Amino acid sequence: MDTIKAAVQQKYGEAAMQVRTGAKAGCGCGASCEADPITSNLYDDGQASSVPAEALLASLGCGNPTALAELKAGEVVLDLGSGGGIDVLLSATRVGQSGKVYGLDMTDEMLALARENQKKSGLTNVEFLRGEIEHIPLPDNSVDVIISNCVINLAADKDRVIAEAFRVLKPGGRFAVSDVVIRGDDVPAELRRNMELWVGCVAGALEEKTYRSKLAGAGFEAVDLEPTRIYRAADAKQFLEEAGLSDDATLAQIDGRIMSAFIRAQKPARVAKTCCAPTCCA
Repeated sequence: MDTIKAAVQQKYGEAAMQVRTGAKAGCGCGASCEADPITSNLYDDGQASSVPAEALLASLGCGNPTALAELKAGEVVLDLGSGGGIDVLLSATRVGQSGKVYGLDMTDEMLALARENQKKSGLTNVEFLRGEIEHIPLPDNSVDVIISNCVINLAADKDRVIAEAFRVLKPGGRFAVSDVVIRGDDVPAELRRNMELWVGCVAGALEEKTYRSKLAGAGFEAVDLEPTRIYRAADAKQFLEEAGLSDDATLAQIDGRIMSAFIRAQKPARVAKTCCAPTCCA
């Protein structure tokens, strides 16, 4: 787990430094990351123009959770793995001054960039926190909505991330994240790993049924998973050629098997409590 965390920090720290040179952040996979179908064209012109240019350049997400999360004025929002801050800033505009948005990230370079972007934006209902998404530095029952953009797949302990999300959400709170998901569970391990590397450089995407079961097991209800982009083998052709996996048989096995999805779930409005007293069962 420490190895995975260090690799993620290195990749995203390098991405933040790329942005400071005026370049679009890349995940470090080489030429195959240029203008790829995963991170490009996620935000419409209105959203893109409403945030500092550096926030858009730093975006390495696979979706646009702010467009799908149905945020309301006055809500408290937490972005897991907030990077350069684009989804935090867009959410802050949606919830207004009566609301608040936290961004949580473990990479110092990204946090520094996000705070600079916040200053440029002029938004004051934003706070960026340093920490790991497996150990959220917020109290129980303190957040209305959790968003995330292609970050949970990077976590080594996804059960802990989901449990922490459940803990900090208020009763009735919403889990509304974009993430990379595997379609079907029969993708050969070597091929799956290489496709995941293309999608996120350091990735561990869950299979769709597993994602649903983990959320339900943590106590979430109304779990729903909506595909937003399905990746074809042709999208990753250059990367697959570099990995020596571009023969027709390989392409057929992985074509359409990895997708970006919007995952919704809700913490029950009333969470059952364990009680050992006889009166509890009366």
